Amino acid sequence: MSDEGVDESKRQFLTSALTVVGAIGSGYLAVPLLAQMQPSVKAMAAGAPVEVDLSKMEAGQLLRVAWRGKPVWILNRTPAALETLKTMDKVLSDPQSNDSIQPASSKNSYRSIKPEIFVAIGLCTHLGCSPTFRPELAPHDLGADWKGGFFCPCHGSRFDLAGRVYSGVPAPTNLEIPPHRYINDNLLIIGDEGNGGAA
Repeated sequence: MSDEGVDESKRQFLTSALTVVGAIGSGYLAVPLLAQMQPSVKAMAAGAPVEVDLSKMEAGQLLRVAWRGKPVWILNRTPAALETLKTMDKVLSDPQSNDSIQPASSKNSYRSIKPEIFVAIGLCTHLGCSPTFRPELAPHDLGADWKGGFFCPCHGSRFDLAGRVYSGVPAPTNLEIPPHRYINDNLLIIGDEGNGGAA
């Protein structure tokens, strides 16, 4: 076969055009493939820190938010509730929170950065049920010594208003305190300790 009469400029044009079309086609195939390898927006948001506005919280109020698929409680403890915490040590399994999970900023008698604001993951440390908030004093079903706290209806574990577990109940440790910090007096970030949790 002879190369006579072959237009080299047309051959070059066709080769270039096919190369461009092939590259574009490869891009269209690669983009969805790479996109499906990325975590979903829902998955990325599940581990993201959560901002909570505390400006409208009243004394004694419990807020519930979700972080990493878990319930997180934010309790604005009253001065009276803070006073009761000082009297609880004798009935608690781990009053100093030595065997429990909490950031260093919350390893104190209140288990919080700010004494009045308590932040905890709302799951019992026994089998993961969600305890109920029972702020009332001495209800008939919990006894005359009950000074408010959290009661797990699944197996009867009890926690005080600092999430510290009572002795003699199935839960082995205090409620877990998630990493958190304050941006200002009214804005709490759950899931980020930042500069060690200081306000």
